Amino acid sequence: MSEDLLTVSGLRAYYRVNHFGVEREVRAVDDITLSVRRNEIYGIAGESSSGKTTLIKTFAAAIRPPLRIVGGSMTYHFAEGDVDPYAVSKAEVDALRWKHLSYIMQGSMSLLNPLRRVRSVFEDFALRPMGLPKDQFWDRIEAHLQRLELSPAVLSAYPHQLSGGMRQRVTIALATVCQPEFVIADEPTTALDVVVQKDVLAMLRDVQQAIGSSVVFVTHDMSVHARIADRVGIMYAGRLVEEGPTASLFTAARHPYTAHLVASLPRIGDVTPKPALDGRPPNLAQPPTGCRFHPRCPLAIEKCTTDVPPLETVAEGHRSACWRADEVRQATAVEVHRSGVA
Repeated sequence: MSEDLLTVSGLRAYYRVNHFGVEREVRAVDDITLSVRRNEIYGIAGESSSGKTTLIKTFAAAIRPPLRIVGGSMTYHFAEGDVDPYAVSKAEVDALRWKHLSYIMQGSMSLLNPLRRVRSVFEDFALRPMGLPKDQFWDRIEAHLQRLELSPAVLSAYPHQLSGGMRQRVTIALATVCQPEFVIADEPTTALDVVVQKDVLAMLRDVQQAIGSSVVFVTHDMSVHARIADRVGIMYAGRLVEEGPTASLFTAARHPYTAHLVASLPRIGDVTPKPALDGRPPNLAQPPTGCRFHPRCPLAIEKCTTDVPPLETVAEGHRSACWRADEVRQATAVEVHRSGVA
């Protein structure tokens, strides 16, 4: 089997609308090429409006008009064979869900019905994909909950009877009970306090290793990526601007945007103010020419305003789309030495 579970090449997904005869196109995902390896957690980071959510919608084959795939390719290399979710029927895509491809939503209440007990949600989503008689099905569910240190008693509860952290654990249990090969986690810890967040991240890592799945983990919080991700891809204005092993991105960033995200993190004992990034993300209906980060970039030169930098390998397993990647590395090394980051 391929080392990669998902390969994406030149993917473009645009929002296209036509109101009163005026056509508008928002390039939310624009020429993305990446791969997600088997049994890894791949993080996707970037500020709001960077295209993270649109990208994972394409991964989940959950796009709806006005969002459309306008170019590129995407292939899953599942154990049962290769699948392009945009080249097969809706019934075939539906057959992949939960059994091969599952989704942990940002808010637990997006999945849990406040009028129904948790037991009914497991039955609705997992009974058919697992294909077991009901007695064996519930034995499997309870065993999975216990493995995740959840009491089977949660099955009898209504969502409002559970804490926010407990509800998020339930959604993780639901997304992994069928042992899918690929799991998409859309900011699953955003609404949790840091103590509960730590427990949920540990639980997600444990279950990922236990079932051997690949996870795409989306969050704007770089400290979360530092804790859980094996590799991280940095998105800005619909494009992937840097990708590499997590440790490399934190200690040897090769794109100014990544360097800013890392520098903005608080450090113990550091009371100096963190500089804000000037400007705001661009309008993706009319993105800047050249590098889309150049209007906000402190290292921008004339070439950055006209030529799109390719996403190239700058170190082993590390790619960057920056004309001045080597200078970013030098500046990052100085910052790492100054702050004492290991």
